[in-house]
Amino acid sequence: MSRYDDFHEFRNKMNQKILESGFSDFKKFFALDSKAYHEGAIPKKYKELMGLVGSMVLRCNDCIFYHIEESIKAGATKEELLESLNIALIIGGSIVIPHLRYAFSIIDEIYERVK
Repeated sequence: MSRYDDFHEFRNKMNQKILESGFSDFKKFFALDSKAYHEGAIPKKYKELMGLVGSMVLRCNDCIFYHIEESIKAGATKEELLESLNIALIIGGSIVIPHLRYAFSIIDEIYERVK
């Protein structure tokens, strides 16, 4: 199984477990999070790229994977991804470099799976 498949299998399994826990606040937060990235005055693609920058600066590899994939699904080009990653590096500084490596290690696989 690939990292792509592993990511989706674990994410889906755990999200289901969380949402079926009976604790309604989890459902409320997940719904709010999902709605924030819907198409609106700011197109979904740009919201996902902003999510990618935030995820890089906060150093969350699961979030980086998710927002790279969603950005690509929303039509982001590789150049747009690279510029977004550069913004994250500028904002976050050298502490972001390991996560930049991670992003580079998965971008091509995600492009192959999504396109």
